[in-house]
Formats: sequence, structure tokens, C-alpha cells
Amino acid sequence: MKKIVVLTGAGISAESGVKTFRDAGGLWEGHNVMEVASPKGFRDNPELVFNFYNQRRRQLLEVKPNKAHFNLAKLATNYHVEIITQNIDNLHESAGSKKVTHLHGELLKVRSTVDENLVLDWEKDLNLGDLCSRGNQLRPHIVWFGEMVPMLDKAIEITQTADILVIIGTSMQVYPAASLVNFIKPNTPIYFIDPKPSVSKNSFSNLTIIEDVASSGTDKLIELLNI
Repeated sequence: MKKIVVLTGAGISAESGVKTFRDAGGLWEGHNVMEVASPKGFRDNPELVFNFYNQRRRQLLEVKPNKAHFNLAKLATNYHVEIITQNIDNLHESAGSKKVTHLHGELLKVRSTVDENLVLDWEKDLNLGDLCSRGNQLRPHIVWFGEMVPMLDKAIEITQTADILVIIGTSMQVYPAASLVNFIKPNTPIYFIDPKPSVSKNSFSNLTIIEDVASSGTDKLIELLNI
């Protein structure tokens, strides 16, 4: 069974109503990103950071996976599929995908401010005074600017094993995620799905561009793969 590795970004969740990172009316509108997504921002104003992610978490609990998420889960009937996502939502899992690696953390989890390996599932608001089992403040389980990306090595290992690489809803401009394409085997077929592709056919060898949104773009992908 061939292995498909899928790299996804905010664009795949946009059709579910999850705001995207870089849109003018997007997630960070009204906030300096360093105030809500950096260790310094958390130290300076933890209540602002908690409120920001509490709003995102409440919104996530109200949205559902879209057709693109379900299409990727469907691929697993004919292929070995692993998803590497920049997204902090759980929509891939909700649609039925079993192997999902979150590069930037998960909104429905929190972790200890002292031990990054002490991670808890969390669906309610997170506030000052919410402590881990060792008595330390909990924080969002999100990789902030200036922090290491702990799942990057795993993502590289997964990408190296791809027989087919699919890229959906990401401009491939955000590093280190954008560097993953450099780790595929030579001549690996690449499918790039985006309504406004940031790449050209000369960007990579063996590249197929599907200029479409994620839902109908993954429909076309399934047709091309003869599923």
C-alpha cells in the first residue's frame, strides 16, 4: 500500500468557519501577534493570552469538519495516510483521520508551564489558577513564536517515507513547515491544492497544481488518484 503524506495549513479549515492566520480579518486581527503568541506576551499579560485562546477554543467546539477533512480520511481506505498539520484544531481527527501530527500544538490541550511533557485534554476555558498535578500554572498547548517545534523531527521522518506528497491550504511560506518538502524522495509526486497557488509548475519536479479550495480540490485529487 502506497503512503500519502499530507501537509495542511489554515486553508483546509477555512471552509469550516475557522479563521485563517494571514487574512486581513483573520485570527490575529486587533492583536499584535507577539502579545498573544509568544512567551514574553504570556509573561506580560497572561489573562489576555488566556482570553484569546479561550475564544478560539469556544469557536472550535462549534464548528465541524468540512468535505476536505472527510476526503482525506477517505484516502486511508486505499493508501497509508499520515497528515502533518500546521493547524491547532482537531478537525482532521473529528473527520476520522487516525495519524495526525500537529506541528504547532493543539487548541484542545493544555500543558504545564514547567514540564512541557505534562499535557492534558482541555475543552473549557483556561484561567490563572488552573494548575497541573505538580501545582504549576497550565498554559495553552501551542507552539509560540520563539519556541522550538518539538514535532518537527517526527514530521521530517514521516515526510521522508512519502510515496506521494499532498499540500493543502498552506502557502508553504511559514517555516519550519515549509522546509518539509525538501525531505521527500527524488521524483515523489506532489499535489498542491490552493485557490491562489503560491507555487508554479517549475517550483518542484513532478508537481500537479490543483487551483481550487480544499473541499472541491480534494474531490479532484481523489479522481486523479483513481479512488
